[in-house]
Amino acid sequence: MRFRLSLSSEPLLAPFLCRLAVLAALALGSTTAVLAAPFENTMAQRMQACMACHGLQGRAGPDGYYPRIAGKPAGYLYHQLLSFRDGRRHYALMTGMVDLLSDAYLMEIAQYFSSIDAPYPPPATAAQIGTTPELLRQGQRLVTQGDPAHGIPACVQCHGQALTGVAPDIPGLLGLPRDYLNAQMGSFRTGQRRAQAPDCMATVAQRLSLADVNAVASWLATRPLPADTHPASALSAPLPLPCGSVSDANEARR
Repeated sequence: MRFRLSLSSEPLLAPFLCRLAVLAALALGSTTAVLAAPFENTMAQRMQACMACHGLQGRAGPDGYYPRIAGKPAGYLYHQLLSFRDGRRHYALMTGMVDLLSDAYLMEIAQYFSSIDAPYPPPATAAQIGTTPELLRQGQRLVTQGDPAHGIPACVQCHGQALTGVAPDIPGLLGLPRDYLNAQMGSFRTGQRRAQAPDCMATVAQRLSLADVNAVASWLATRPLPADTHPASALSAPLPLPCGSVSDANEARR
């Protein structure tokens, strides 16, 4: 029989997450800091389990596949945690971390990481990722203009003109490695990653060719962050496609 740990279950949850943090640190060969400090039943210390993979303050893991979660819109983070828990996204470690957690506690986790205002790393260079000027121009065109002939909207229509996302539900696309962006677009194309129906990202990804995906990911990965990296507060125009993971808070501001 399944059960959920809620906010009232924190005495049970704290040692559970503490053990996860220690196990994650053991896997990374860095237990000293975890074992040396006594466990405090605070959100910051409980979330050390997440930072073992997602990096200090949730700034991103070092391998390019554990994305930045710091400063992402809370609604977006919440929907991703729900998707891991409820089977729309597939990664056993994440599912094991959140499988027993209640909706309310997942929202508290999302709000915690959303509130972290941490600097971004510098973008990759074209030489570092081995791309070409032609591919970058193709990526820029798709991100900023889309491809109307194939029903592909511009990324900026949903993710904001600055590509830093739109609160509370739409993530930014800058400051992410090309490999991660390619992997997520591939997962949407194949159905390994799904969002709440109607799944607008799956629709877009399935209309892009593999060359288009690589071009978009390469251009985004090489773009510098704007001075203001926070998500926009509202959409500037209606979404080009119906999107089940965008909440009424976004809809009301369109």
